[in-house]
Amino acid sequence: MEVTGIDVYTVDLPIAEGTYDWAGGNSYATFDSTIVRLRTDEGVAGHGEVSMLGSSYLPAFGKGARAGVAELAPAVLGSDPTQPAVLAARLDRQLRGHPYVKSAFDVACWDLTGKVRDAPVADLLGGRFGDDVDLYRAISQDTPAEMAASVAQYRDDGYETFQLKVGEDPVTDAERIRAARDELDDHHVLDADFNTGLTRHEAVRVVEAVSDVDVYIEQPCASYESCRAVRRQTNHPFVLDEVMTGIQPVLRGYEEDAMDVVNLKISKVGGLTRARAVRDLCADLGIAMIIEDTWGSEIATAAIAHLAHSTPADARFAATDFHNYNAVTTADGAPAAAGGTMAASTAPGLGVTPREDVLGDPVASYE
Repeated sequence: MEVTGIDVYTVDLPIAEGTYDWAGGNSYATFDSTIVRLRTDEGVAGHGEVSMLGSSYLPAFGKGARAGVAELAPAVLGSDPTQPAVLAARLDRQLRGHPYVKSAFDVACWDLTGKVRDAPVADLLGGRFGDDVDLYRAISQDTPAEMAASVAQYRDDGYETFQLKVGEDPVTDAERIRAARDELDDHHVLDADFNTGLTRHEAVRVVEAVSDVDVYIEQPCASYESCRAVRRQTNHPFVLDEVMTGIQPVLRGYEEDAMDVVNLKISKVGGLTRARAVRDLCADLGIAMIIEDTWGSEIATAAIAHLAHSTPADARFAATDFHNYNAVTTADGAPAAAGGTMAASTAPGLGVTPREDVLGDPVASYE
């Protein structure tokens, strides 16, 4: 089997709640998604998706994804999509860095491989641990009272883990954390996600101000070194995200006791092939994982679900159902998500079928 054609689509993903807000004044009403379809000489097609949180979250952006697809298309055409690790190495030789560009191709290969082998991607990634996976609900940045109200709403919907978007200033962030925690019982989990929004000294002020609160602290500062310094001044469990970009950073963090949990985003490391390697390493080292991506619709959420479902339960902190944050549906067959849990499809591949009326015409095709 070989790839004979590549179709590229763009879809705007409007936020159902109006906007999605986090540290640094970032506020978006719509995210830009790139969906890739790989066509083969045997008539089987596979799909992958990459969607970034704007252009200021990571060194990646929507138009960059499509430019990168054009750069890599010659290396993908003629390749065997049922050997995603081989193609991943080929893409690394073709283009240094830019893992988010490669992610959509890689996920599409796993989708194709599952269809060819008549197996869901979760089975190919290691098997299915349990009936479902726990989800977290991200709470968009707002006033302490409004964020606490959102926590209460999603708590009543069945969510038990919450990612609170903070990272504005030490006083307000501490108020947000306390207000949200007051809405939760002891078994609920609260993760204060700063998204690199504070300086080192500001982050120290926050962790001191909430020293008596049951909360996880996620990526308070931009650099690994600053985060590690804050970690040394708090007893709160610590999550690292933006600086965890592959195996080497994870190994360094483990050796230096810099974190308890890693936020593993599929596109941040280059796709399911690389994410599986990081996942297996973290599981072996006893580091729990938030398994997600940098946004997306049903296709990206399906990839998240398969990776999370094939992860040992004691290594899963939570996963994400991003398709339920959007006001548009790009594919049928999305992972079943309700009551704060999600289950990967048992259909072959990712188990999703894109809606052609939503995708529209390709913005680019390569033969």
